[in-house]
Amino acid sequence: MKKHIKYLLCAGLLLTAGSCKKNLDLQNKNAYTYDTYFASDNVLNQATIATYATLLHNGLWAREWYFIFDLLGYEAKNDQPLTGDLLNLAQYNFGNNQPTLDVMWASLYRMVFRANVVIDRANAWKAVTTVELAHQKQYIAEAKFLRAYAYFNLVSLYGRVPLRTSYQETINNLEQPRASVAEVWAFVEKDLLDAQTDLPVAFTNADLGRATKGAATALFGKSYLYQKKYPLAVTELSKLTQAPYTYTLSPNYSDLFNTTNQNNKENIFQIMNQTWTDWGIGSQYYVFGGQEINGKATHSDRAQEYGFNDWSNVFITTTAVKAFTYINPQTNAPYVDPRAAYTFYGDAASGGQTQYCQQCTGGPIAYPFAAKGYHYLKYQYYNLIAVYGGPQSGINGQVIRYADVLLLLAEAYIQQGNTGAEPLGLINQVRARAGAPIYTTLGDQANAFKILMLERQLELTGEQARYFDLIRWGIAKQTINAQRIIEDHTQPFEDKNVLLPIPISEKNANPNVAKDITNDWN
Repeated sequence: MKKHIKYLLCAGLLLTAGSCKKNLDLQNKNAYTYDTYFASDNVLNQATIATYATLLHNGLWAREWYFIFDLLGYEAKNDQPLTGDLLNLAQYNFGNNQPTLDVMWASLYRMVFRANVVIDRANAWKAVTTVELAHQKQYIAEAKFLRAYAYFNLVSLYGRVPLRTSYQETINNLEQPRASVAEVWAFVEKDLLDAQTDLPVAFTNADLGRATKGAATALFGKSYLYQKKYPLAVTELSKLTQAPYTYTLSPNYSDLFNTTNQNNKENIFQIMNQTWTDWGIGSQYYVFGGQEINGKATHSDRAQEYGFNDWSNVFITTTAVKAFTYINPQTNAPYVDPRAAYTFYGDAASGGQTQYCQQCTGGPIAYPFAAKGYHYLKYQYYNLIAVYGGPQSGINGQVIRYADVLLLLAEAYIQQGNTGAEPLGLINQVRARAGAPIYTTLGDQANAFKILMLERQLELTGEQARYFDLIRWGIAKQTINAQRIIEDHTQPFEDKNVLLPIPISEKNANPNVAKDITNDWN
């Protein structure tokens, strides 16, 4: 009403005093802008959490991430219910329009964009109190860790990718060309160095799941290893074995993959679900998209989608199962690794778990599908319930854990020709926790590396590490095709598959990328 009155007054004054146009350009004091909204500790904290939220977006940890890399790394193979674009992944017959890979690319770049917003606005924030100043540094460091995580995966999977280093750069130029692999890795290293400096060693239980100094150090060391900078990898990864860090292997291997694994001393960085967050409500079907419009929720669909009594989309491959049977390093006799019983359901001869529902009313039930094939136990909770009934697993996703770090550190030593006490002790730590017989020697470099490769496979089966390992070791094609020809008489891995195809959505939107793509692939 006041606005209308002012307009009428201006109209009358216009006859005698000219224009009052400036008085009509009123600013809505209640409207937020990019410059005014991100101006408090609470809002910047929310923006930082929103950057973590992309870890659960399409293509990432709530659903597709495990499908993509279990299938591409041939640690999972399709059961009959698996169809559509996920079946394309299993058969390696996809192109640059593969929907699951497209949304993974988009979610990783969404993570980059949100991190850039946090860094830009937190730097502009006029923090005053001691707490605010500490939080300002923390939020920027968390955003840099997440941005580094996104680019770590982009450069590992695609090679040369657009490098969007700031909010302003992105909005001013949406058509950035692909940066060199070296430039992307250098950017990752710089982000992780900054994050390592300003992140805390630990958070309280209320903030579990946020990136810590240890998470940044672990990803830093892993980045060096992937680039074959082995001495630097040793320097970084060794830090995690000593103060101020208190990481240790969980006494029980199975404790890492159950519904109460959130506060385990082996966890370095994990995807938090349900109990330890305030996101344990909302639609369980948010995993299919619309995560932020479907009510608060964080959980994984993996248990139901892999579950033999539920959707049964995949088997664990027979070759992955057979890896758990090998020659005992102490007796030279055939030996079944005890981790088999915590990794898959199968028959007694394979070492797999032969029962489920151990804690259900009525007692254990025999696994009924041994003749049909092997199914994943890791990340499942059939020990508690016979049928899940919905895609709402609260088991946390393991992104980086201490056993992985120990094996990465052992590899960094071996790659430099050191096969002595350091790598031997690291590998044996991991084996001893599992109850497997330890090695007395690693032998020469070739034999030591063979042991290291097997140990990573046994320890990390179904944790989306195998594909990355095979690619960076340069043996993906020969390894996967050799396994596939035995199991299904195909050799689907081609030379081009060493890198994933740049999505057609990026090609169509960015002419500088489009002109840099060969054969509609990469």
